[in-house]
Amino acid sequence: MIIANLAFYLFASVTVAAAVMVICARNPVHSVLFLVLAFFNSAGLFVLMGAEFLAMILIVVYVGAVAVLFLFVVMMLDINFVALREGFLQYLPTGGLIGLILLAELVLVIGGWSIEAEIAVPASAPIPAPAELSNTEALGGVLYTRYAYLFQAAGVILLIAMVGSIVLTHRVRPGVRKQRISRQISRTREEAVELKKVSPGEGA
Repeated sequence: MIIANLAFYLFASVTVAAAVMVICARNPVHSVLFLVLAFFNSAGLFVLMGAEFLAMILIVVYVGAVAVLFLFVVMMLDINFVALREGFLQYLPTGGLIGLILLAELVLVIGGWSIEAEIAVPASAPIPAPAELSNTEALGGVLYTRYAYLFQAAGVILLIAMVGSIVLTHRVRPGVRKQRISRQISRTREEAVELKKVSPGEGA
């Protein structure tokens, strides 16, 4: 039990620290790397909870695909982050107000749960499944039945994010050569092939 508690506090501390560095890091590439670190430690927390399938999905999908995609998008966009940070102070009051509201909500939720812990029992959604049912089967049964619409909405949001990143990457920029498939297909043999007559003893 002591080892499990120590592992929980270790994973939780590193996760919180990495999440803070995702926001505070000046270099966006460093932010993505800290995000990967936060995902790995979150997977460790899932393992401690007995949800090994969620831990595996978090590493395979988010670390192996989403975080790497973020990294490549940040590197390909070539955004001038110095110009983006110039107007940061004008959004500081709004961001501070939203942060205070979220902090107050967290304090109310955590305070109410610590004062009367049995309040969370009716609000929970236990999985009515036999003991021999695996973690993966139980998660899939709940995800595709009770939360099917929310699951589809999350897929739509990810699709919109993917389309937006593609549009930003393929925007029109001067001096960048792009592939034109229609022009390649419509080429004739005379345009694509040029015959040279090479004399003996001379190079091409």
